[in-house]
Parts: sequence; C-alpha cells; structure tokens
Amino acid sequence: MPGVVDTTHTFATNDVVTSTLLNNIIDQTLFTSDALSGGTLALTSGKMKVATSGITSNELATNAVTTSAIASSTSATSGVTYAKMQYAANMKALGNVSGSLGVVSEVSILDEDDMVSDSATSLATQQSIKAYVDNKLVRGTAVATTSGTSVDFTSIPSTVKRITVLFRGFSTNGTSVPCVRLGTSSGIISSGYLGSMSGNTVKNTFTTGFGIQSTDGANIIHGSITITNIDSNVWIASGIFGASNGALTMETAGSVDLAAQMTRLRITTTNGTDTFDAGQVNIMYE
Repeated sequence: MPGVVDTTHTFATNDVVTSTLLNNIIDQTLFTSDALSGGTLALTSGKMKVATSGITSNELATNAVTTSAIASSTSATSGVTYAKMQYAANMKALGNVSGSLGVVSEVSILDEDDMVSDSATSLATQQSIKAYVDNKLVRGTAVATTSGTSVDFTSIPSTVKRITVLFRGFSTNGTSVPCVRLGTSSGIISSGYLGSMSGNTVKNTFTTGFGIQSTDGANIIHGSITITNIDSNVWIASGIFGASNGALTMETAGSVDLAAQMTRLRITTTNGTDTFDAGQVNIMYE
C-alpha cells in the first residue's frame, strides 16, 4: 500500500541506504490521496493546496476574521467591494435610523411627489424632491372676466396652506362690491366672514365674503388677496388693489372659520348679479 505519501523510491532486499537516497526520498516525497480527508484540501501533482470552495464557515472559528485582516480600499475594486454587498430589496438602502449606534438595516427609499407619508426615517428620491419643490407654488389657469357673474376655482388640494387670488384689469357693470368666497365640499360659504375694506375715504365691513371696496362699475382694478390658513379650518386674508382709471387705492383684511377643509373658492360680487365686463383672474397656491 502506498500510504499517505509516495517516497518515489522503494528499497529492495540488501539495498544500501545512502545519504543520497535518503536526501532524494526527503526532497521528492509526494502526498497521495490517502492523505486527504474531507474537501478542504486538494492535490496538485502530489502537493497539497486549499481546494476550490474548500474553506467554509465550518472551518472558520467565530470571530476568526477581524477587521484588521481585511485590506483597506485604495480604489473602487479593492477592499470590500460593491460586488460583495450589492444586493438589497427594491427601493431600500443600508443605514442606521435608530438614533444611536446600532446595527445597519434596510431603510426605505420613497418616491412620493407630495411626500405625503411624512416619514422621519425614510429617504426621498431626487425625482420626488424635484417634483415636490416644483409643485410647491402652483399657478392655476387664468380665466377671463369679460362675462358672467362668478368664477370658481375647484379641486384645491387639502395640503394647501396659502392661496393668492390675482386680479388684472377686473371690472363689473354694476356697483355691487366684488368679493372672494371660500368653499368646502358642501359648497361655497357666503356668511361668517369678519373684516373690513376701504377705498380712499370709504370704509365698510363685510360678512358675506372678503370684499374689495370698488362700488363704481367703471373702476378697473388690479391687485391680489392672499388667503392663509392660520389654524385647522380658519383662514385669514389681506389684499391691496389699485384702479388704473383713477387715483383709487383699496385695501381689505379679514378672516373666516370654515366647518371643513377648503376645497374651492369663488370670485363674484356681493349681490351675485352684477356682470363681469373686463379683465382676468387667477390663483396661485402653495
């Protein structure tokens, strides 16, 4: 039997043992397959080497691999590379959101244009951040006020906290005060407004809408009213206007407490029957 080694020389009866033969045996002895147990080692021309995939967790003691044994990265392909840690669930990144030193875990990446989830531990995509910023200040579609008795802007998002109502060259054919009224899903609200308006020396309060002190149908007004959410469904308004056909400056300010979320607004007159005959209106919200 060859045993675990092959000495590459076999002595015959009465052979003389010389130093040369012994040196050759030592120098030329090779391992045989009987020397192997398991799959950790392999033979190449009688010499032992670590087998392909031969070292597994069974051969590694707990904590046998330390950070000092891992080479520091000097390029994108050295050290612990991307290829060694590239797999993660879809829309996840590795991080620690525990608030203190802790184990790294998967962190959600959210692609929400409105950032509605309001997460303190998730990441936002570049696209969602851009969309949110781009949509932060939204301008509606301008509407001509050359006819009709009112203009409605509907489907105002529930996240809106400020709306600016814009008037350009606006006028009516009567003397009723133009006003802005807010509305909910139940309809336009025409009562409960608190505040006042003035135009040069003329001053009046209003209760049916945020009024604009322009009681002359010939007045052509320009300006805006900013309506801001102060708390829950409570809104405050302030605005200033000028008339391009005369030395008239108009101011307005007030508040209204709605019973539900504002979803729309209406531009009209307090009597609701005077007809628009010039200009255009629009809204901007954020």
